[in-house]
Amino acid sequence: MNKTYLIFKHEFLQAIKKVGFIVLTFIVPVLALVAIGLFELVTTLTEPSVKEVTTVGYVDEVGIFSEQTDQGLIKLVPFTSREDATQALVRRDVSEYIVIPSDYTSSGTIQRYTLAKELIPPPITTHLIESFLAWNLLKDDVSPEVITAIVSPLNLEVTRLDENGDIAQEQGNIGNIIIPGVFSLLLALALQFSAMSLVSGLAEEKESRLIDVLFSSVSVRQLLIGKVLALGTAGLLQALVWLISAPPLLHLASSLFGGFLSIIQIPPNFLLLAIVYFILGYLLFAVISVGIGGISSNATEGQNLSLLYTLTSFVPLWFVGLMVSFPNNPIWVALSIFPVTAPTQIILRLGVSDIPAWQIVTSIGVLGFSIIVGLFLSIKIFRTFMLMYGKRPGLAEIIQGLKSA
Repeated sequence: MNKTYLIFKHEFLQAIKKVGFIVLTFIVPVLALVAIGLFELVTTLTEPSVKEVTTVGYVDEVGIFSEQTDQGLIKLVPFTSREDATQALVRRDVSEYIVIPSDYTSSGTIQRYTLAKELIPPPITTHLIESFLAWNLLKDDVSPEVITAIVSPLNLEVTRLDENGDIAQEQGNIGNIIIPGVFSLLLALALQFSAMSLVSGLAEEKESRLIDVLFSSVSVRQLLIGKVLALGTAGLLQALVWLISAPPLLHLASSLFGGFLSIIQIPPNFLLLAIVYFILGYLLFAVISVGIGGISSNATEGQNLSLLYTLTSFVPLWFVGLMVSFPNNPIWVALSIFPVTAPTQIILRLGVSDIPAWQIVTSIGVLGFSIIVGLFLSIKIFRTFMLMYGKRPGLAEIIQGLKSA
């Protein structure tokens, strides 16, 4: 056990001294502080900008559109003909113009002319033109209050109730995905960095025959368990730095920016589960990396092989948009239980919806079982192929080696 501790201590110190580890650990808090500082500096040195009013021309071939030409951010200017509107556009008297054809009430088609190259019309311009049209179409039949309600964007307030019918303490908010999303991305990056680092380190020790010297003093089990525990502890340290810095940074940002940042809520079980899944994720990727390092003939080959499983940790991030729209899809449950994707998937889901307790328990159980089995198999693989140099064993050889080990 003393030798395992010595290996653990050496590998842990080596891990936290690496430039990549230090940068990844402190880059987010530092960048957040820099962004907050720059925002505060800019706001103190600059005057609040005044939104410019855009002038839009229009040709009314129907003959009923004359009111509510001032729509806030745009001002509509009438022209008697298309030719006059075109000349005004060429002279830059208007930024664009629209033509309301005589059959508009039956066709619903508006023609828009502009000098700018656009893929789609600006949404704000489209909305304000729709407001102008609606006001003039309804002005003789509907009260101004009703027209305002019709043309105003829907302001839908959602309140979540608990099982007793009372207002729940934790309310849904699109901003709640920010913290879990950032942590999931950081975890995926950290797992990829640590796994590739461990694989390349083992492959280099094997390639340089240093591994022969090590095994003259320690057993395979002591060496690999020490390395795996060191990587898991380094991951725990990294997670603690991120989790401890998140609440004060969020509080500072919300006090400066206000808006939706001030109502972002961190799920009550987020801190605990983030630490648990950070540690389990690190341990799982470490034991897989041990097996990959055992069969790799050199560091480059080991890093290439490690991409096969490290990239899978990013899979939940690819579908975060779908998860926000369909939070209860069975696919997310499967990704939460599948061990390689479970750490990032669970952390992401914490910001989107509630996760049933059985799913979390099952996910942690499968992860723990995978780590134990993975460590057992990786030790056998490493013990079998550690003295094989210059050649990577094939799948059949690995299976045969596991049977005979």
